[in-house]
Amino acid sequence: MAKKIIHDTTRKMSQLCQKIVQVDVRWGFLKRVSFVGHFFRFIWNRLVVCSVAGSPSHYRKLPLRDPSSSPPATVDDVFSSAATTTGGYDSDSDLVNLKISLLGDCHIGKTTFVIKYVGNEQEKGSLQMEGLNLMDKTLSVQGARISFRIWDVAGDKRSLDQIPMACKDAVAILIMFDLTSRCTLNSVVGWYSEARKWNQTAIPILIGTKFDDFVRLPPDVQWTIATQARAYARAMKATLFFSSATHNINVNKIFKFIMAKLFNLPWTVERNLRVGEPIIDF
Repeated sequence: MAKKIIHDTTRKMSQLCQKIVQVDVRWGFLKRVSFVGHFFRFIWNRLVVCSVAGSPSHYRKLPLRDPSSSPPATVDDVFSSAATTTGGYDSDSDLVNLKISLLGDCHIGKTTFVIKYVGNEQEKGSLQMEGLNLMDKTLSVQGARISFRIWDVAGDKRSLDQIPMACKDAVAILIMFDLTSRCTLNSVVGWYSEARKWNQTAIPILIGTKFDDFVRLPPDVQWTIATQARAYARAMKATLFFSSATHNINVNKIFKFIMAKLFNLPWTVERNLRVGEPIIDF
């Protein structure tokens, strides 16, 4: 009888020890899992900090309007109330930077186009690199500042290496050609393809320059060039503008269009497809 009691007691003690060992193993496993979790959380936090590269940007919201007191703002309202400011390339907490890339062949008027928009004073303070020219224009709109930072890539083959840097993070890519030169129009497909390798989301805009010279061409030549440009714009899903920096034709409208697309503002300009007039096709 005593032997049976000792045997049962020994068996129960053995089962109890096994359970204690199992609990101890599970607890040790949980501790290791918890340690690994904390370790990976620590590594993730460090990676996030490094990827941010400094303090996060803060954007000031534009003041909201009472819809019952006034109609919604249009892009023309925004630009009419905007004040141009000078400011170089410093970074402020209330400054919204909009990067815009300009691509196209040499001698088609890209730089003249940009200078017409930003002004001569801003052009004097531009940053020039090999194959790249950077200019900006800052607008004060309803208490916030919006800066168009324009990356003008030279059109020679040596400047192709600048395309990745110019196109990455751009909100709009302006593909430009000379309306009086068919070869520069034929080149826009290549420029567009190169740009899309580095940016698939930017707003594409196709711009024909030197409209003041274009209108002097025979009507049939104008029709042929306009038809080809519209076909290219459709293929690129781009908006087409004919412009002239000399006479400031459609220069400001192009940047109004960009603003309207980015901030979902009403766009009131109508399409103009008449040959002999500055075409706008979207």
